[in-house]
Amino acid sequence: MDAFTAGLLQRIRNTQSDLKQARETGDDYLADVEQAELEDLQRLAAEHGVPVSAC
Repeated sequence: MDAFTAGLLQRIRNTQSDLKQARETGDDYLADVEQAELEDLQRLAAEHGVPVSAC
């Protein structure tokens, strides 16, 4: 796995964790921000052929 793929997958995992925490604490604004970030990262992964199913 190259550095780009590893870094992208790590960012996705971190964002998923942050999104979960925002939802659990009831921070709707932060949850929206994290959801948008996650969608951007998933789009980037798809554009570069990086499978995100392992995240």
